Amino acid sequence: MDSELPDLSRPLPPAHPFDDDKLKEECGVFGVIGVTDAANFVALGLHALQHRGQEAGGIVSHDPEQGFNSARRFGYVRDNFTKQSLMETLPGPLAIGHVRYSTAGSKAAQIRDVQPFFGEFSMGGAAIAHNGNITNADALRRELIERGSIFQSSSDSECIIHLMARSLQRNIPERMQDALRRVEGAFSIVAMTRTKLIGVRDPLGVRPLVLGRIGDGWVLSSETCGLDIIGAEFEREIAPGEMVVINEDGVESHFPFRRQKPRFCIFEHVYFSRPDSIIGGRSVYETRRQIGVELAREAPAEADIVCPVPDSGTPAAIGFSQESGIPYAMGIIRNQYMGRTFIEPTEQIRNMGVRLKLNVNRALIKGKRVVLVDDSVVRGTTSRKIKEMILDAGAKSVHFRIASPPTAWPCFYGVDTPQREKLLAATMSEEEMREHLAVDSLKFISLDGLYRAVGEAAGRDADSPQYCDACFSGEYPVAPSDMIEKGFELKAAE
Repeated sequence: MDSELPDLSRPLPPAHPFDDDKLKEECGVFGVIGVTDAANFVALGLHALQHRGQEAGGIVSHDPEQGFNSARRFGYVRDNFTKQSLMETLPGPLAIGHVRYSTAGSKAAQIRDVQPFFGEFSMGGAAIAHNGNITNADALRRELIERGSIFQSSSDSECIIHLMARSLQRNIPERMQDALRRVEGAFSIVAMTRTKLIGVRDPLGVRPLVLGRIGDGWVLSSETCGLDIIGAEFEREIAPGEMVVINEDGVESHFPFRRQKPRFCIFEHVYFSRPDSIIGGRSVYETRRQIGVELAREAPAEADIVCPVPDSGTPAAIGFSQESGIPYAMGIIRNQYMGRTFIEPTEQIRNMGVRLKLNVNRALIKGKRVVLVDDSVVRGTTSRKIKEMILDAGAKSVHFRIASPPTAWPCFYGVDTPQREKLLAATMSEEEMREHLAVDSLKFISLDGLYRAVGEAAGRDADSPQYCDACFSGEYPVAPSDMIEKGFELKAAE
């Protein structure tokens, strides 16, 4: 049922240090039922979700006559799933897909780690695509291997397939419920059987998942931008802890898990989601613009121009400019054609680093006091290089304003975060970071300011946070049991 070719190329590494100094998106999932050639719609949906994972992608489809078929490839959706010869191998009215950036398992990429995963059960086949991280995957894997399971990948997501295989429930949706009750962490899942499309979110609703309509068919997508590209109408978000089972008769809704207070990932608002998506009824773009407004109120600067670090800093820079009255300017230009496939033939070219992707608008910058607005500071290596570029262009002063609080803790719920000791904010105060970056001033939005920007007028409720903000606060809503077993120390109680 698999259409992979035996000689598959390996993915290329990131092209330059710019890619290594940003938190990597998790994954994107997409599914369609009730349309002709559903895989074509899935390919378009995955293209819209490409920002959530650029390492690899996969599609599984089902046709009543030909059964299940799959294709998994390294690289961009546009380079693989736009080829007619490949898409013709994925017929049928039902399909799911996945775009991946590895956040768990081996970092040495293998095609066997690319989702969706497929399994044959006594009542028929099923495929599953997962966005998030299972925080007890190591313990589950050990248990399952001891009981005879044979794993084919290094992915935490494969645990779900094996737990389903061992369940004694009577059908695949019930087996999935049974399996997910054993799972800790974050999961937004799109799955399929021969006749059903299934969507599930973990009880905290850490990762997004939405439901849409297209004609007589139905769509599941990580974000609303995936619905837009295929002309589907947004119906609603899948609720935290909800499972929807969709077939030709419509949508069934189930709540198989213990109800908990939702803790959606606040960094989806800051960086991960596409700015044209809608989250919780709010425009992601408008939220990011409002972050800039709050940042200007909290951390004003005496400057001549406000410049975004493209592209993720742009909405916040616009908001900062509007609130402060300092003119907005495109002081840094991004090379739109600089991708991960850039060939670096010499060490000299490698050392150009950020300049391969970003260039300073010298005529605009010279003699100016510049506010640079970026979405985050992780290791700080890129921020230093950008500052040097701005000063080399003749700027009088450089003031960094960051549209998120200091990232001081790793994420274990589906984001590829450096080890804590490699996070600049984990080892330095704000003033020490300013000195390290050698800028005239450095200010981050406060956690309360970020909460106000996403619609919580009173700021963050310290006793009962409305979002998962563990990467800023160190307060993990689900204990990362695998990492604790390996020696990770949680934040000490205050």
